[in-house]
Amino acid sequence: MNKDAGRKWPIIIALSIVAVIGFSVMTVKVAINNPVEMSDYGMQDYHHYDNNVNDIIEAKIAFDQKYAIAFITPQILEKGSVIEYKVTDKSGKPVNDAKVEAILTRPDNKDSDINLSKPTVTEGTYTFAPVDLPKVGRWDILAKVSVGNDSRYFNIKADTRNSSTTEF
Repeated sequence: MNKDAGRKWPIIIALSIVAVIGFSVMTVKVAINNPVEMSDYGMQDYHHYDNNVNDIIEAKIAFDQKYAIAFITPQILEKGSVIEYKVTDKSGKPVNDAKVEAILTRPDNKDSDINLSKPTVTEGTYTFAPVDLPKVGRWDILAKVSVGNDSRYFNIKADTRNSSTTEF
């Protein structure tokens, strides 16, 4: 029988406890240095969005039964991007009395958000002033379009390096 076998277990247990504490401290440090970004999908706090998601979906359906929205900007660019939307009713007539609010945001953080307001309106086309983007790459264009009591969110994924855009 080996008499030293009983001396190894306390050392192994102590080293395991120290390792667990070390990994816990490292996990907390990584979490503090890389905070979770809160989603601003729907141009609002995600708690509010989650609590009202059914109302938001019903409002979108009601809006889409009366109106159509088109994102007509051919491509967003790093310098001088002009964001344009076309709002028409279902018969194709331009809607000039809509309220359009938009935000250009990065999907990874909200530090570089650009709020767009007061577009010029011509025959149902809502044109925002040109903006310069602080970074090349992927941007989300979040918009809220309201006509009277009807409103909906219209969210676009776009990239300064690629001309294709996608609604999400």
